[in-house]
Amino acid sequence: MNKKKVWILLLVLGFLLALLVGKQSWRSSPTTTEILWDTYGIPHIYGKDTASSFRAFGWAQMQSHGDLLLRLYGQARGRAAEYWGEDYLESDRWVRTMGVPDRAQSWYDRQNPDFRNYLDAFAAGINAYVKDHPEAIADEVEAVLPVNGVDVLAHFQRVLNFTFVVDPGRVAGVTESTIVSASGNYEDFLTSAKGSNGWAIAPSRSESGNAMLLANPHLPWSDLFLWYEAQITAPGMDAYGATLVGVPVLAIAFNDRLGWTHTVNTHDGWDAYKLKLEEGGYRFDGAVRPFQTQRQILKVKRDDGTLREEELVVRQSIHGPVVAETDEGAIALRVVGLDSSGGLKQWWEMAKARNLSEFETAVQPLQLPMFTIMYADRDGHILHLFNGRVPVREQGNFDDWWGLIPGDTSTTLWTSIHPYEDLPRVVDPPSGWLHNTNDPPWTTTFPLALNPDDFPAYMAPRVPIYMRAQRSVRMLTEDERISFAEMVEYKHSTRMELADRVLDDLISAARRQESAIARQAADILERWNRKADADSKGAVLFAAWEQEIDYSTLFATAWSAESPYTTPKGLADAASAVAALEAAAKKVRAAYGALDVPWGDVFRLRLGNVDLPANGGPGSLGIFRMLDFFPTEDGRFQAFNGDSFVAAIEFSRPVRAMALTSYGNATQPGSASTGDQLKLFASKQLRPVWRDRQDIEVNLAARQIFYPSEDR
Repeated sequence: MNKKKVWILLLVLGFLLALLVGKQSWRSSPTTTEILWDTYGIPHIYGKDTASSFRAFGWAQMQSHGDLLLRLYGQARGRAAEYWGEDYLESDRWVRTMGVPDRAQSWYDRQNPDFRNYLDAFAAGINAYVKDHPEAIADEVEAVLPVNGVDVLAHFQRVLNFTFVVDPGRVAGVTESTIVSASGNYEDFLTSAKGSNGWAIAPSRSESGNAMLLANPHLPWSDLFLWYEAQITAPGMDAYGATLVGVPVLAIAFNDRLGWTHTVNTHDGWDAYKLKLEEGGYRFDGAVRPFQTQRQILKVKRDDGTLREEELVVRQSIHGPVVAETDEGAIALRVVGLDSSGGLKQWWEMAKARNLSEFETAVQPLQLPMFTIMYADRDGHILHLFNGRVPVREQGNFDDWWGLIPGDTSTTLWTSIHPYEDLPRVVDPPSGWLHNTNDPPWTTTFPLALNPDDFPAYMAPRVPIYMRAQRSVRMLTEDERISFAEMVEYKHSTRMELADRVLDDLISAARRQESAIARQAADILERWNRKADADSKGAVLFAAWEQEIDYSTLFATAWSAESPYTTPKGLADAASAVAALEAAAKKVRAAYGALDVPWGDVFRLRLGNVDLPANGGPGSLGIFRMLDFFPTEDGRFQAFNGDSFVAAIEFSRPVRAMALTSYGNATQPGSASTGDQLKLFASKQLRPVWRDRQDIEVNLAARQIFYPSEDR
């Protein structure tokens, strides 16, 4: 080769090397911030610094859910009735009585300067999006603009402390009617709309030898419960997962080394105290204490656009604000976590962690007021933590604190919480698996790794493991080596555990009857596959029967701690069970013309113009793929709650992950991502998670670049 060719070759190689070095340098220290939108509307955020990633995340959420986000922030201010009228007045009363706006300001002031800057950046991204796309936002929600970091914290507080920790619906149940009837019970908790499944599988039970994690929250498919899926990459951060709309950090997430999910735990983080009123105050420890009274003005928008004013008087007791008053006294509410302002920062630090030690360091301050944590990592560790701020109580068990509490004595007033080391926690159990389906922590694995007697009786209830939880345990225990594909398959299981416990007895009893409809029902139930798949014939009939029975007298064999996930079983009263079957059969035939109507003909997935047959059903039937339905005008039932965000993760190298956001990743009118994943949901499919930039570029739908002049 002559010298001229050598020099040309060296020049070309040098040019290519310069390009390569420049490309690597850009990757390690980018000068711009980008959002890469994939074909499912998932934003992949590449921030040149942390503040820029927060700003881009605010922008992304506005593009996907702008109208909803601003409406939620307006409610968190306690000014929704001022913006949108009378329908929001009760919401404003609740938010103001609970002190959310003022407390959000104090939380904001207590943030460290860096994280306060990040919250401001998220809000700035929201405002910047509207400035650039004013036509994309509904006129009626623009009154909320501009938003700020305090609004972000007010929304977070309203969601966690005053929707999850304390459910306004349950408060209403406690304060309605007479105090005597207002007790509530644990069964109400089990059947509430907020639930979840979570699995952590150790290498010893994984076919590949890698730890695996299943994230599967069950929340309503609307309002502040909607999940938003995203990837956030910034210096020291590369996490993928989901959060609730309006929240600036990922709440369920994984990175290359570890991941976690949450389940709604059996956590009692609030109490309703009955106060004895006297001399304008209330009696406490033998003396009368005055209320601290604050008068506020609520503005309410009339139909003609003018505003009327309404006074709100908030009375504070030592227990908390008064939420109701009856002839027998007042009721005050005490809620945990109001003094802990670092929940968002804790989620951010959890996503940055690289191993179990760093993860637990992030969690130990207990800034999140509740939620079980299920964790797995690349090193093979798995963890179940009964996380939350659990009050230190002087006495009683879980049930004792579930109804109204005497408020005239300091012996019932809790003032501190249990530290991290007091909470139920299991790491790397011999079984090789952990699960939670909103059941108490004691049954997170078998053989039992926790003894309830080692913890205060009020920490969590001691109750039988119920049907959905038993279905979860059976799938885990019956497979010695679970593959990634099997975990995804089990996630979609619609088998009814209740049917496995009673169906044989029910069929046998029905066949002994002279009733033609009972015998016909028995034939259909015998042919049924015991699942709630779209084409399952017999599932509608069995579900209708379940609505007719009395659980308290149903089973021949009661639940037993010796057989915790195979009991209860059998029918205690065959005659009444068959009578319930006859009643159910008549209703099903009258409504649908046949007893063997397929499940998916009756139970539907409807969103916009999409109308698909559903699979899955209520947890009371022992179905792991949980969906709740409400009746519609055409006599069918529409899914409104249940499987929402799902992620299956294997901590291989590289990480393998699949996910689904059931209703799509957007609600903004005109978005192609509204309902676009519902067909996959109906087909029991997850979609691949694209995390590598190369994969994202192949599946790219749009790109948003923020240049330094606007990335502030």
